[in-house]
Amino acid sequence: MWEYTDKVLDLFYNPKNQGTLEDNGETGIKISTGEVGSIACGDALRLHLKIEEESDKILDARFQTFGCTSAIASSEALVELVKGLSLDDALKVTNKEIADYLGGLPEAKMHCSVMGQEALEAAIYNYRGIELDVHEDDDEGALICSCFGITESKIRRVVLENKLTSAEDVTNYVKAGGGCGSCLATIDDIIESVQKEATTAKVVTNTYNPVNTTGELTPRPLTNVQKIALIQKVLDEEVRPILIADGGDVELYDVDGDIIKVLLQGACGSCSSSTATLKIAIEARLRDRINPNIVVQSVGSLIKN
Repeated sequence: MWEYTDKVLDLFYNPKNQGTLEDNGETGIKISTGEVGSIACGDALRLHLKIEEESDKILDARFQTFGCTSAIASSEALVELVKGLSLDDALKVTNKEIADYLGGLPEAKMHCSVMGQEALEAAIYNYRGIELDVHEDDDEGALICSCFGITESKIRRVVLENKLTSAEDVTNYVKAGGGCGSCLATIDDIIESVQKEATTAKVVTNTYNPVNTTGELTPRPLTNVQKIALIQKVLDEEVRPILIADGGDVELYDVDGDIIKVLLQGACGSCSSSTATLKIAIEARLRDRINPNIVVQSVGSLIKN
């Protein structure tokens, strides 16, 4: 028997936001839907958003869930968290915030909060005409868990965002490895790779900090030159290889405090998924590696002479 918080049980027994939202033809209003999961795999969530087009504000939300107590409670929490937010602010909602709203979830049920975060992204991307970053089975090195269709990028993301340290943690958050178990060793390798990258980034950052009399590093803000060098390093080593593989690229354009301006090139500069590229592929990495307050903006597809 799982140990649920009173908040989880209350939302499970007394859901207020189940159902759908119908498009009644209201001027300036659009209904967008995002769907994730699979009934065959045991969990599925369909999220409906009512969006005011002029302000990009979420006026209302409803959900349909096939799943357990945690799935229903997480869906309720998600809806309550995003109502009234702009789409950009809603995209910042993390699975940890969903779990925290519930007063916590059993570790083995954390995948329900992740499912909520992904359904929200799917609904917003659908509204904006952005295709989700889906990797087909034949993408080289992309598919890690064939039982649940989990890709390496998804595993890396959940490990990074939630500071996971074991394959068991990954299974709890995204189910990868919970089937035949043949991918568990690969998941361990991915975790080790993510940890090494994080350690390398910290070492690079700390090279600019002095050592005090106790032998400990004393935090000191990076100079603009140092920050630019570190940003360029992250872009060159972690971001550009991924974008180039998909026919795109990115170039650092300007740094103004915590506002990082970049030039998206190639496929990235012309496709509708540029928002996803900025927020997931670039901004999330720079926030983790350098400063959590960093905001990445695109200056558009400029033509060089």
